[in-house]
Amino acid sequence: MEFVADFLLVAGALGAGFFCFVLARRLNRFNDLEKGVGGAVALLSAQVDDLAKTLVAARATSDGTNAALDELTGRAESVAQRLELMMASMHDIPETSQTNEVQKPNNAGRAPGGPMFVRHDRGARGLRQ
Repeated sequence: MEFVADFLLVAGALGAGFFCFVLARRLNRFNDLEKGVGGAVALLSAQVDDLAKTLVAARATSDGTNAALDELTGRAESVAQRLELMMASMHDIPETSQTNEVQKPNNAGRAPGGPMFVRHDRGARGLRQ
């Protein structure tokens, strides 16, 4: 009976040793920096660093653009105020009547609303004569 108990104890120890060996190999593959999850974690960590740098650059660019837009908006508001003042001052100018304006004569000999250019076919006249 002791022999059977010792045999089962040795078999259990060998089984546990084999299980630990297989588990250690799987854990090494799991943490492998090229193929396993360790490589994926390292790759994701590098990508997070790159994204953080890109975010800092984008934030700096947007701050510069925001400052430029603020300046342009201020200039546009000041120009709009000046235009409003000019428009308000235009209401104070008296209107001129159309009777005081000098009427310009039409071009020499041309009827109003008539054609500006006329084509004379001189070659056809010469054949008729």
